Amino acid sequence: MLDDLSLNAYSYDLPEECIAQRPADKRDQSRLMVVNTVHNTLQHRNFDSLVDIIGPKDMLVVNDTKVFPARLFGKKQTGGNVEVFLLEFPTSKIPDSGYSLTTALIKASKRPRQNAPITISDNLSCSIVEELGDGKVKLQLQYNPKIGLIEALKQAGQIPLPPYISRKDGSTEEDVKRYQTVYAKEPGAVAAPTAGLHFTKKMINDLSQRGISMAQVTLHVGYGTFAPVRRSNITRHQIHREYINIPITTVEKINERRLRGGRIWAVGTTTVRALEFGAMATGKLEPIQGWCDLYIYPGFKFRVIDNLITNFHLPNSSLMFLVSALCSRKNLLDCYQTAIKEGYRFFSYGDAMAVITRT
Repeated sequence: MLDDLSLNAYSYDLPEECIAQRPADKRDQSRLMVVNTVHNTLQHRNFDSLVDIIGPKDMLVVNDTKVFPARLFGKKQTGGNVEVFLLEFPTSKIPDSGYSLTTALIKASKRPRQNAPITISDNLSCSIVEELGDGKVKLQLQYNPKIGLIEALKQAGQIPLPPYISRKDGSTEEDVKRYQTVYAKEPGAVAAPTAGLHFTKKMINDLSQRGISMAQVTLHVGYGTFAPVRRSNITRHQIHREYINIPITTVEKINERRLRGGRIWAVGTTTVRALEFGAMATGKLEPIQGWCDLYIYPGFKFRVIDNLITNFHLPNSSLMFLVSALCSRKNLLDCYQTAIKEGYRFFSYGDAMAVITRT
């Protein structure tokens, strides 16, 4: 267990060519490594074969958050360039008032003065309201209420891609479509819940035809998901917090499937964190709306999920800690070495794993 809590125990060497820079030609034709911890087996399949792996009594739970155009480029009154990265979806006490507040990171050769306007587009501008420390600011957005905030951001902003995906001129039209799940509904994420990127509407329909139910939670993936872990003892790492919503309908569906003997499949680590956070207070899943700061690492007792669909994650990341808590660190690292040898594609646009702990 001591090794399991040591940061350098989650290190592995990844050739740069293994980092996926673009998505697979078709979402459901990504590769799928199926890791069964009950029978100690490993299979190499295509993602669409998941339809044959999930049982008719089972349930898939997905994160329906939607990535919004959080990366903005503007100019100061002096003409200097400014890059603005919104860290959360802007909110307003008066919807469509033309004003919203958010937190952001600002990048400029010389930091804009407080309250000085930054022009983003004809329909969008912003200004720093307050310095928050650690490079963060409280930002006021001013937008054209006739078109609304979402449209103003869509017209002016870019989809924020992870730092390991290289784009000379920023996100492309392909990224706008593919760095988003087909079931994304609730705007608020600055990073996609990437395990869900492999699903197609046809796959979801095929699963439904076989009696496999689907439920939604919302966890707005924040910029903190890319924050490096710097503590040698991973238990001392401070996890970031993210907004979640688990509706009563999802709780009822999960309970009903449990009574029928079905397994709960979480699509992505964000779904795991949301569901397990919802069970922390009483030991049973409860509807909840608020901020989640649940940090999962080896030794954690899972109360809600049985199996996990996930991507291959960065070395020394909190996402690796979470998956290791489910399937063991040694097993996970062995799988990663096999994936590298077999030419799997890693990270957000890469291939997937199915971790089965209950058959």
